[in-house]
Amino acid sequence: MRPIETRYARSGEVRIAYQVVGQGSFDLVFVPGFISNLDLHWEDEGYNRLLKRLSAFSRLILFDKRGTGLSDRVDSRHLPSLEMRMDDVRAVMDAAGSGRAAILGASEGAPMAMLFAATYPQRTRALVLYGGYAHFHKWVMPPERLEAFIETAETSWGTGATLPNFAPGRVDDAHFAQWWARFERLSASPTAAAALARMNADIDLRDMLGTIRVPTFLIHRRNDARVDPDASRFLAKKIPDARLVEIPGRDHPIWTGDVDRVADLIEEFLTGEPAVADVERVLAALLVTRIYDTARLGDRLWSERSLRFQENWRSLVGRHGGRVAGTHGELMISRFDGPARAVRCAALLREAAQEIGVASAQGTHVGEIEVRGPPTGLTARVAMQLAAHAERGHILCSRLVADLAAGSGLHFTDAGRISLDELDEPLTLVQVTAEQHLEPACRPKPKPAEPTTLTARESEVVSLIADGKSNAAIAAELSLSEHTVKRHVANILLKLDLPSRAAAAAFSARHAGPDGP
Repeated sequence: MRPIETRYARSGEVRIAYQVVGQGSFDLVFVPGFISNLDLHWEDEGYNRLLKRLSAFSRLILFDKRGTGLSDRVDSRHLPSLEMRMDDVRAVMDAAGSGRAAILGASEGAPMAMLFAATYPQRTRALVLYGGYAHFHKWVMPPERLEAFIETAETSWGTGATLPNFAPGRVDDAHFAQWWARFERLSASPTAAAALARMNADIDLRDMLGTIRVPTFLIHRRNDARVDPDASRFLAKKIPDARLVEIPGRDHPIWTGDVDRVADLIEEFLTGEPAVADVERVLAALLVTRIYDTARLGDRLWSERSLRFQENWRSLVGRHGGRVAGTHGELMISRFDGPARAVRCAALLREAAQEIGVASAQGTHVGEIEVRGPPTGLTARVAMQLAAHAERGHILCSRLVADLAAGSGLHFTDAGRISLDELDEPLTLVQVTAEQHLEPACRPKPKPAEPTTLTARESEVVSLIADGKSNAAIAAELSLSEHTVKRHVANILLKLDLPSRAAAAAFSARHAGPDGP
């Protein structure tokens, strides 16, 4: 999905690929990091989101630096200087008809952006630096680490082997890892990647920072995996009147992590106004479900059970008023208007997984998501990380889920706290537990139950339980007291030899006929 035209600017004897998108009141030139590919950027959800946000308030000018993506390659025997590469920015601006622009330099693009601002202050409206640095060996890699990185690039380039160097938090994200491997292959050849690394190793702008006289804003992630945060602290001290904001996060690329936070900061600095709230975002509860094979079933049997579970997943999500929001690798993502529905659906999914013979783990979180398209952004990433942290058979939720589900009849126990890269504070967790107060103290072990075991009234009650209704809601619908409903629920669990309301709901779903159980 890229309806944007790619053009070429001439910089000396080299052709530089560029794109222009957006119709804002001022120009913004984005100088990318180590590697880039104009075509591939639009395929990654984070990169796509960043570019759309930036182009919403500016006329955004994108380009591939020489040696990368769609631009001409460099001669590895005669590497160009930083000054020569910096002049590619001027060439692209001239070709795009831009007389003066704000310059955004990300990572390795930051030194080019700084040198451009110092060399062409009359053409620089403002300077934004993300994850930048003035000296490569001091804040990115010492010489010995650089040689190891170059060896990896020359032997394993195109496999995604560099991902841990840039975004260690995304290594287990199979979809992103696959995209990153393509990103390597289509952005540079192994020889070109090694040449780019050697060019970056020569960067040292420490002595010229005081000559930058344009408004400057810096953003850096506190636990950046690639560029030491001290790099931006040094820049903030040496560039006159520069301002630095540090944000949570470990993954280095500007298009990973909380992209909206980065875009908000850039928009406010360049426009002087806070970012306008996105009216296309709503508060929702996300449920992320994962199943895995602990019994070593073999490919065929595992595939059959996985498909069977996915059918149950779609059915149960719809029955609880949710929407199937898609899959992300082995993760199944669903969206609900309220957390209680999400949790009740999770309980039934746990039962379904047990019956099918697969292991499950689930995570639930509440936050803002896009109205259209699959859930992305911080809320989705937190929910996915909760599912990854959950143990077998557990439903792990953020504390906010329990707070918003108060009065629903659901029960939670504290599950500690975890630190997530993109959150300022550790996230308090809770775990869903069975509703013990509804379970008989002891039960005989009758033969497997049949639907006919229940009375007509009990059948009505179990059907409403399957619909996700609380005791109070069932009492209101059947014109009964809540105490009577509790007694019916206890009798149902006793008769059917079931441990919880969730199990009763699963029983109802299994035995439902055309007109219900």
